[in-house]
Amino acid sequence: MKFTHVNELCDLVRETSFAIHRYHRNGHLEKIYEHALAHRLRQQGVEVRQQHPLTVRDEDGTLLGEFFADLFVENSLIVELKAVRTIAEEHIAQLLGYLKSGRIETGLLINFGSPRLHVKKYLMSDALS
Repeated sequence: MKFTHVNELCDLVRETSFAIHRYHRNGHLEKIYEHALAHRLRQQGVEVRQQHPLTVRDEDGTLLGEFFADLFVENSLIVELKAVRTIAEEHIAQLLGYLKSGRIETGLLINFGSPRLHVKKYLMSDALS
């Protein structure tokens, strides 16, 4: 499946997340929602990589380590999933760090852990890096 703009991809992930939350509700571990979202997106022809490694480098290029994005969708979108009562500042900082380190512009932070699904898009432009 090809997307002309990352916003179309974000809309599809958001709609699929709502469907999952409507069916499974809150109360499961994060891994259940990760598998469900990856499964349903793949059924729609979307390329999804789970626990995709992205490297972190220092400003001089030295490899510092790697992190694992919950979902890396269509080589252009990081999706960070949570199953917590409420999103905290450290969850947002985590996603923004992933975007900066991975040099990815767009990310979604999705929380399945509360009765009301939380989906928020974050952008990291080169100007902010």
